[in-house]
Amino acid sequence: MSNDNFTEVTSESWFSRLGGAIKGILVGIVLIIAALILLFWNEGRSVKEYKTLQEGASSVVSVASDAVDPANAGKLIHTTGKADTKAVLSDPIFGVSANALQLRRVTEMYQWQETSQSETQKKLGGGEETKTTYSYAKTWSASAINSSNFRIPEEHQNPATMPYESNTQVADAVSLGKFSLPSSLVERIDETKPLFIQAADIKNTQLPTGIKLQAGSFYSGADPATPQIGDQRITFEVVNPMEVSVIAKQVRNTLEPYTTSVGGEIELLETGIHSADAIIQHAQDSNVILTWILRLIGFILLVIGINMEFKVLSVIADVLPIAGDIIGAGTGIIAFLLAIIFALVTIATAWIFYRPLLAIILLATVVGVITVIKIKLNKQSKIAA
Repeated sequence: MSNDNFTEVTSESWFSRLGGAIKGILVGIVLIIAALILLFWNEGRSVKEYKTLQEGASSVVSVASDAVDPANAGKLIHTTGKADTKAVLSDPIFGVSANALQLRRVTEMYQWQETSQSETQKKLGGGEETKTTYSYAKTWSASAINSSNFRIPEEHQNPATMPYESNTQVADAVSLGKFSLPSSLVERIDETKPLFIQAADIKNTQLPTGIKLQAGSFYSGADPATPQIGDQRITFEVVNPMEVSVIAKQVRNTLEPYTTSVGGEIELLETGIHSADAIIQHAQDSNVILTWILRLIGFILLVIGINMEFKVLSVIADVLPIAGDIIGAGTGIIAFLLAIIFALVTIATAWIFYRPLLAIILLATVVGVITVIKIKLNKQSKIAA
């Protein structure tokens, strides 16, 4: 990997910063609204998923995969066995083939990559000076990097597209005992293994111009030891037949998503042999994790949005940099506390519809936070006086 750096120093006047802060008020409003919508929607989504899985746990029927019982038609079933196929998947460009559930072509291209790091310093009078260092390094990337957006594109040009892109083929005839697995479930089997390619495997294939077989994979370029911009390396992976556990609706001899009374769908697959209870518990755990991730995203958006509402105050005070820093720190704390209140109120409001008891507890917490803010503001007012 090689790299080079470029440093750029830019200045922004106090009036320009003030104008940007005023425009930022509108952006902040949009972020706050988006955050509140996300937080409210997420609570509904979380409860719906929880109830969906609870209903599934109470209605699922475990069956053997070596026979299809017509009596279970339309029911939510749990079954285990080997996901298998007789299909031979073949890559249309490189002629690689394998008897597998999935055949994946993984491509990377040697390209320039830009990173930047900025340091901003306030100046007396409210202006700012920003020093930005742009670093350029050659690296392997699985996707095309658009060099036209680089700060210095002329010396770091990448090909506009990747000649050979990644591709996944999925077997369309996969069995689980006597059941037929739909592609929606086969695609979820993601335990891949590298496929080492030998010359004998592609003896009847005319490789594209410039492509060579190198150490079990393909290479496009002069010398893999000294890659050049635009060189590509192409490897292959397979998902072999393996043991899986599935929970889904039985429709004749195949499986489909099961719709619960609350409107949610259940179509679960895990590799290995697992009980129905274990699979549903794993899904519940994933639901909890996703719920907290979305809550965190919503909270961060709130903090950013509220900060943007107050930004104009610190910019005005930046005529004297130390004053701007003090006000900026103060408004940052207030924004953080207000974000907590807005988030909790929004979640509690959602819970009034979905979790009434927990909503009462959450609203009590909000009252406590508001009380703390009032005490803090009273102390600051006394100090100022």
